[in-house]
Amino acid sequence: MLTLEDIGLLFARHGNAQYSGEPVTQLEHALQTAYLAEQSDAGDELVTACLLHDLGHLLNEQGETPTLRGIDDTHQFYALPFLRGLFPDAVLDAIKLHVDAKRYLCRASDGYWAKLSDDSKRSLELQGGVFEPAEAAAFLLQPGARDAVMLRQWDDLAKQADWQTPSLAHFMSRVARCAARTGA
Repeated sequence: MLTLEDIGLLFARHGNAQYSGEPVTQLEHALQTAYLAEQSDAGDELVTACLLHDLGHLLNEQGETPTLRGIDDTHQFYALPFLRGLFPDAVLDAIKLHVDAKRYLCRASDGYWAKLSDDSKRSLELQGGVFEPAEAAAFLLQPGARDAVMLRQWDDLAKQADWQTPSLAHFMSRVARCAARTGA
């Protein structure tokens, strides 16, 4: 299990890496996603999930733009064992399902696919493609699915160069409150 200090170190060591095919770093993307959640009055659990949703990229580095090499790094699952015990299921479920939320939104929302970045379109195919109608319906029945959909929508918007957000320390205080509720 990671500690809060470990999470801070991961961002310090790897946060300046480019976010695959996007004009932002891993840290900028995380901060922007969390900021969008905060601006929408999301609670600590969802803001924490937004900040940490791509932590698997930092834990399992695959180099620059792995989708160009046909690699699905399954980052949504990679971080979960490191975060389990530190955060409640509400955080873990949103992280785990944020990739499937993209697959769902491509099925459920007209025009969503067209708005995806090139890298998101490539990764979508590697991640199984657009959900079939029955898959989309089953997705919504999972705990955390609705939070994952909100996270995904903020994730898609959180790729803006030179966008000002609060600092990592600002969001880590919310992360700490969230972790404290689990007794970690």
